[in-house]
Amino acid sequence: MAQLSCGIIGLPNAGKSTLFNALTRGGAQTAAYPFCTIDPNIGVVSVKDPRLDRVAELAGVERIVYHTVEYVDVAGLVKDASKGAGRGNQFLEHVRNCHALVHVVRCFDHPDVAHVTGAISPADDIRTVNLELILADLQTAERAAERVRKHARRESEAAAELEILERLEAHLNAEQPARSLEMNEEQRHFLDAYRFLSAKAVLYAANIGECDLPGDGSERFKAVASLAAGEGNAVLPICAELEEELAGLAPDEAALFLKEMGISEPGLDRLVRETCRMLGLISFFTFNENEARAWTVPAGTAAREAAGVIHTDFREKFIRAEVTPFKDFDAAGGPHGAREKGLMRIEGRDHVVNDGDVIYFRIAP
Repeated sequence: MAQLSCGIIGLPNAGKSTLFNALTRGGAQTAAYPFCTIDPNIGVVSVKDPRLDRVAELAGVERIVYHTVEYVDVAGLVKDASKGAGRGNQFLEHVRNCHALVHVVRCFDHPDVAHVTGAISPADDIRTVNLELILADLQTAERAAERVRKHARRESEAAAELEILERLEAHLNAEQPARSLEMNEEQRHFLDAYRFLSAKAVLYAANIGECDLPGDGSERFKAVASLAAGEGNAVLPICAELEEELAGLAPDEAALFLKEMGISEPGLDRLVRETCRMLGLISFFTFNENEARAWTVPAGTAAREAAGVIHTDFREKFIRAEVTPFKDFDAAGGPHGAREKGLMRIEGRDHVVNDGDVIYFRIAP
């Protein structure tokens, strides 16, 4: 499937570029003033999965290929960005090209990093950014409805598209994001072409100070969590400054540092996993004599379609899939044990792939 892209958004000085640098080791410029980032920074991040590490170990191969997510560090959005403020039109177009969003919300104090409005208020910051996305979408919806209206009287498909666009206009005018509008698959198909900003899945990254770790007890984090829960979105506490520092350490040093801090794993690992989850993706694993590899597909994907992700020929020449759930693969000590204990199932083309399945595809010559 195509490279997944996730935009990192938020107000200026919220810590977006710091988080991006920690994720990608990309060296994006950071500074204590707004609009330090102008052009978007882009980096590709491997989604580390200890299950794949174990598959490789049991299969006796050294090369491990994780699946990846692309992150785009978008310049800070400000009030009236939808009207062009702070190069808003340019920045919003960068957001439009992403599949999902990580919204970084400032929850930390720092005497040398000014807040763009002068006071730290996570709930207000979230509303400011969300409103700009909604207002930009409203402009898009109004222009689209005007174009479609010319054909709606004589074309049934245009009439159906106009109906959902007008419903969306009313929804956006009530300051509600496009993703919360109830619609069927056909209506969703009409709207997908417009790439509405507020239709994208959102993960809130509450950027806390190191003194507030692990963070879920922070009052500012609680404010973000409350707002996210009301929207049905996920939220993670993360200290971008600490994560950037960890990213610069050797793995053993980073592990020791985390242990001393009483933290079980880097916040970045959780953030990347949550990015995939909110996109509705699952992972399955394959291996051969050279490598073990993770592949991502939407939840509910059938085995034949999953084979096509590896290579289009696999889809056309699919015979069967030999499937072992990861837990059984691990407990059996690898492929030979799984086969001997009857834990490896033979599945047909319509078998729905589950997260963590270890699969060997049989393909016609």
